[in-house]
Amino acid sequence: MQSLRLLALAAGLAAAFGAHAAGDAAAGKNKVFQCQGCHGIADWKTAFPEVYRVPKLGGQKPAYIVAALKAYKAGEREFATMRAIAADLSDKDMEDLAAYYGAEALNTAEKK
Repeated sequence: MQSLRLLALAAGLAAAFGAHAAGDAAAGKNKVFQCQGCHGIADWKTAFPEVYRVPKLGGQKPAYIVAALKAYKAGEREFATMRAIAADLSDKDMEDLAAYYGAEALNTAEKK
């Protein structure tokens, strides 16, 4: 059973990486309020449920962000906080957030 879940997750991720996230970065900027508390702080570490460095979202590939959010929403990835946040996101919300964070690396590179 566990093998089937992993296989399904891998297939979903592979499909997502092949697809282009068609989100709106400007709309995504208005939706990051739930993300910024953890992902918006450079080198942030959290202590629940264990101490770990919170992943940086800026510069991530949009397709990866969409796939991860969909996996949290479906219960295929384990993390209660992310699952709760993703549960309220529509596919469009996910695409907009992914476009915003994916464009962040381009904006940083242009400023240098």
